[in-house]
Amino acid sequence: MSEFANERIVYFNGQYIPESQALVPYRERSFIFGDGAFDLTRTFNHTIFKLDEHIERLYYSMRALRLDAGISAEEITDITRIVVEKNLHLLDADEDYWVGQRVTRGVNKVDGDNWNHYGPTVIVECVPMPIKERAHYYRDGVPVVIPSVRRTTPDALTPRAKTHNYLNMIVAELEVKAHDSNNWAVLLDHNGNLCEGMGSNIFVVRNGVLLTPREQFVLPGISRQTVIDLAAELGIPCQQTDIDLFDGYNADEAFITSTSLCICPVTSINGAVIGDGTVYGPITQRLIDAYVELVSCDFIQQYLDALK
Repeated sequence: MSEFANERIVYFNGQYIPESQALVPYRERSFIFGDGAFDLTRTFNHTIFKLDEHIERLYYSMRALRLDAGISAEEITDITRIVVEKNLHLLDADEDYWVGQRVTRGVNKVDGDNWNHYGPTVIVECVPMPIKERAHYYRDGVPVVIPSVRRTTPDALTPRAKTHNYLNMIVAELEVKAHDSNNWAVLLDHNGNLCEGMGSNIFVVRNGVLLTPREQFVLPGISRQTVIDLAAELGIPCQQTDIDLFDGYNADEAFITSTSLCICPVTSINGAVIGDGTVYGPITQRLIDAYVELVSCDFIQQYLDALK
């Protein structure tokens, strides 16, 4: 048996190698500057969810950054499927993977270098989803807290590109988690409206209408779009609009969407209880049921089982 039989395999600049061997030099531009783009999806029952949509968004991000991966979207799609297949034997039946593609501008060549690769760095990888760590959110709901840090404005750096530069979100998250590690940061945009959190979009329900921030100010999540599409199928009115804290505090329901959490109910904003305090409001539940049917996986039960 290979010494790497129990180690995940990644795609790294043209090769499938053990994860521990996928190393980049310290002068890699993504390490120094955050100069790279990535995307991330997940599996349901070990099947990749909406891979084509995630790869399309990756290439949109790269175009915004003037970044060329040197391989086509079709190639990186095939590579992603191969990487997942090579790692499925490491998953238990009730586990799933986060599946990511990462493209950076690589290393700037300087005199005296002996690095064997220049040009873009391309990595495709997968890691187990943090199901146990996040399971309590499905039991108790998400306590959203608004940090003092505002989301980077579109005129400074477009939030619609998914880049390796996450420091804006990280600083905000550190602030809210310093008070309680369960808190979930959702930043305001520069106009004081609800914006987004680390890898997550927010929705609120007021008077039967589903509201979510406008795409100009957020990363338009694939899970976000899935919910918008499901709402249309269910006849639930949905608007992309400015949502201020008044709307949040007076919401009947609220939830976040993300790759890993799909739909997860929000039970408070800055300590103010949402609606009547019910974790799963009626519209949230309808959307969850539709999402579960779409992916053929009861992701809520998958999380709750981890609490046992």
